[in-house]
Parts: sequence; C-alpha cells; structure tokens
Amino acid sequence: MTDVLRRGRASLAFGFFAQGVAFALLVTRIPAVQDRYGVFDALLPVFLAAVPVLAGVGSVTTEQLVKRVPPSRLLRWSQPVVLAALLGVGAGGHGQVAALAVALGAFGLAVGTLDASMNMLGVNLQRSYGRSILLGFHAAYSLGGIVGASLAWAGAHWHLALWVSYLPVVAVLLPAALVGSRWYVDGEAVAGGKDRPGGGGAVAFRLLLPLCLVMTFAYIGDSTVSNWSAKYVQDVLGGSEQLATVPYNLYMVTTLAGRAVGDFGVRRLGAAAVVRCGALVAAGGFAVVAAAPGAWAGMLGFTLLGLGLCVLVPQTFAAAGRLFPGASDAAVARLNIFNYVGFLIGSPSVGALGDAWSYRGAMLAPMALVLVTLGCARSFAAQPDRYGGGHERPRTADVGRGSNGL
Repeated sequence: MTDVLRRGRASLAFGFFAQGVAFALLVTRIPAVQDRYGVFDALLPVFLAAVPVLAGVGSVTTEQLVKRVPPSRLLRWSQPVVLAALLGVGAGGHGQVAALAVALGAFGLAVGTLDASMNMLGVNLQRSYGRSILLGFHAAYSLGGIVGASLAWAGAHWHLALWVSYLPVVAVLLPAALVGSRWYVDGEAVAGGKDRPGGGGAVAFRLLLPLCLVMTFAYIGDSTVSNWSAKYVQDVLGGSEQLATVPYNLYMVTTLAGRAVGDFGVRRLGAAAVVRCGALVAAGGFAVVAAAPGAWAGMLGFTLLGLGLCVLVPQTFAAAGRLFPGASDAAVARLNIFNYVGFLIGSPSVGALGDAWSYRGAMLAPMALVLVTLGCARSFAAQPDRYGGGHERPRTADVGRGSNGL
C-alpha cells in the first residue's frame, strides 16, 4: 500500500499542477480572448460571471455523482474536458460569440467537477497518510499557475494566436493527465475493499457553515489581489505600468512558498493555529496595502497576503474531511461551491467600494472578512477521524510525532 499511496499522491499532485496551468492560461489572457471574439465591454462581465456560476453547478452535480461514481473516475474525465475547452476558447474567431459561450460553458461545468473531485481525493489521501499533505497539492496548483502565467506572458510577448499558445500545452498535459489518472487512489483502495470512507453519510450544514464562510472570505481576498492589484499599484500607489505587473507575481510566488511548507506547520502546531496565523498575516497584508505610501511598500502587503491566504483554502477542505469522515465527499463538494461564491462577490464588491468611496478604503473590507476567520478557527481543530473498522486516526496536531505516516 505504500507504493499505491505514493503513486496516488504523485499523480494527484500532477492533476493539481495541470489545473493550475490551464486556469492561469485562461484568466491571464482574457483581454486577448475579448479581442479575438470581438466581445463588447458590456458583455464581457456576463461571460466572466458565467464560468464560476456553471462551476458551482458542476460542483453540486459532483456531490450527487460521487454516490455512484468514484471521485477518481470523475477527475479522470473532467480534466481532459477542461483542457479541451481551453483549446476551444482559443480556436474560435471574430464574431463567433456562440462558440466562445459553448467553450466557456464546458470549461465552467467541467472545472466545478474537477475542483471538487481533486479535493475529495486529496482529503481521502490525507486520511490514509495519517498526516497533513493537502497543502502540498495546492502548492502544485500554485506552481502550475506560475507556469501558466509565464506561458501566457510569452504568448502575448511574441504575439502568438491563442490557439498557438494553447495547443502545445494541451498536447502535453492532456495525455499526461490521462496516463497519470491510472494511479489515482480512492478511499476504498486503502480500506481493504470496504465501503469507501467519505462516500456516504449526511452533512449537517450547521457544522459546515463556518468553513463555508472561511472559503468565501478567502476567495474574496484572492480575487481582490488577482483583479485589482495591478490597478491599485498603478492608479493609487503611483507605480509604473511595468511595476503594476509585479504584485500578482509576488502573491503567486509567496502562495507557493507558504503552501510548500504549510503541511509541516500543520503537523507541528495543528490546523487551527496555522489558520489563525494565516488570517492574521493576511489581514496585516491588507492593512499594509491600504496604508502604503508608495508602490514598493504596497509590494510588502501583497507578499504578506500570499503568505497568509495560501493556507486557508486547503485547510478548509481538510477540516471538512475531519468533521464529516463518513461523508467527506459530499462535504467537499458542497464546500467547493463557496469557492465560486467568493470569486463572484469579491471583485465586483471591491470595485463598487472603490468607486463609491476609495480604493484604499475598499481594501479594508476583505481585511475585515479575513479577520472573521479567527472566530471560525475552532472548526479546524482536529477531530477523531472514525471510519472503516471504527478505529481512530491520530489527531492532526500529533501526527508526525512518532506516527508511522509515509
């Protein structure tokens, strides 16, 4: 089983990486997509909002599908659809708005299934390992995002057509993802053929609600950085157009760094302590951004934001798995919806506050929401994880201290 788990962990990490590349290639080339299809400015927000809405539909559907189909199978076939849809976005031409709508619709529905099933497998693998490993998967996603953004920059720099930028990436990632999917590990693979842990049972929304709030607030913070950092540095802090491209890159790099070491922190300090620390660091980052006298001081704030926000989402999924060990798949799918809720709320809200008040003041809103996470931190405390034969796994704060995890 050691080899099975190691192969499953490596293949799932590649799945996270591939999704990070695909998502970054789409969102960083939105202006090029708009120009290629001739989408009016007034229509563009509709297209952008449709993707997370459909992703939420895909996540809800996944919650029902996993009652009959293992998450590994859903991930195996949703990831190629996401990659093919990305290529479809780049393949259309001017005026073919309907084709763009179909491609983005397929992308949204498939990405909801992909996000939910990836995290289901990650939660189940973490349970099998008996120690925190989920942050490492999200670090692979962050690495993919950096690679995807870099490839997008190269495509824009060399004035490549979208399909020319996307085709080599899809040609490499799609078959690699299909091959790697052979080693995905579902819960029943490590339960001796018994019922899959997390595959059944009920989810009490009252217990899940604090985690839903944390997920929403984390993505409000994330969308604030991804959508407003460049404008903020240039228009509010007086930075140059070139300097305005730096804060998001800093954010992604520090997100990767934080997630790369985050599992170690969880093993030593416990999930609740790491979440509290992350929330305080992120709130401090927003405070520095809001008060920064110039662009370089603002960079410090965006660096802190990457280090703080990076731990919240992975640990929220992990906490759902601990709270509902007999229904973790359903809990993860339901929780994943609030990923898209935060994305939909965050960027428009900050823009509206910035226009009505000031963009410095607008940065205080996500700061206040991130601080609410402190009140929800008790939901991240390790719970006895009962499944299968009824034995208990070590508490999260204790695993790694004398446990025989891989």
